[in-house]
Amino acid sequence: MFDNLLVSTAWLAAHLDTPTLRIIDIRGHVISASEPPPHYFNHHADYLKAHIPGALFVDWVQAITDPADPRHAQIARPERFTEVMRRLGIDDNTHVVIYDDARGMFAARLWWALTYYGHAHAAVLDGGWEKWTAEQRPVNDEIPSVTPSTFVARPNPALHRTGVEVLASLRNDPLLIDVRTPEEFQGIYARAARKGHIPGAVNLPRIQLTQEDGTMLPAPQLRARFAALGITDNTADAVFYCNGGVSASYGLLAYRAAGFQGGSVYDGSWKEWGNDESKPITP
Repeated sequence: MFDNLLVSTAWLAAHLDTPTLRIIDIRGHVISASEPPPHYFNHHADYLKAHIPGALFVDWVQAITDPADPRHAQIARPERFTEVMRRLGIDDNTHVVIYDDARGMFAARLWWALTYYGHAHAAVLDGGWEKWTAEQRPVNDEIPSVTPSTFVARPNPALHRTGVEVLASLRNDPLLIDVRTPEEFQGIYARAARKGHIPGAVNLPRIQLTQEDGTMLPAPQLRARFAALGITDNTADAVFYCNGGVSASYGLLAYRAAGFQGGSVYDGSWKEWGNDESKPITP
């Protein structure tokens, strides 16, 4: 049905009634690291009021995370992710379009999670809920019923990096892309005990990958952003990190949309690295 990482609002509007399409609403927000916790919120109440027709809601704070992991926001373990996807009626033949109201940040997280767990047909709605409603496209408050599926999570290690793996790679001068804000990268504030960034990392704030309307930059502009960091087609695979892996997922999505191959997400990100005294930092 689609082979793109992103789909337009016009495309989705034309395919709302496609039987093999599953639309996922994953709206939510994060408050600044300079503010006291809690920092993470879902927008389930907004979903109940209105959503894109046929959409099902996913709570990014709880449903696709590991509740046993103190870092929170870490990807759910395979059995938990499998259970959630089965409830949503997603299987290998389902084409999934995901949207949020956060410039694609949470939608990209589910795109990465699905891709990491072996699902080949997932895309992010470019511009998300804001663009959809700005164009006065249809919405309703009906919650669809779906038949549970037989989804099975099949992790792809190439898309995921641990702190141990990142630490081991430092001796080989890896390409680490920190998509946090400049203030976090520079150590002005942090969501961890220590402030700063991983040695050798370069800063490419996630917001710089988007346009004013919340859509992703066109591929040539994305490539220019990456080229400014010295990234070319001959560069070794990039590892993206943020605070807890969510914004990093958008960085990887942009990297792929720019035409680069490979890339991975350091899921523990700064909330792991910055709280581990054994790991080096650049203040």
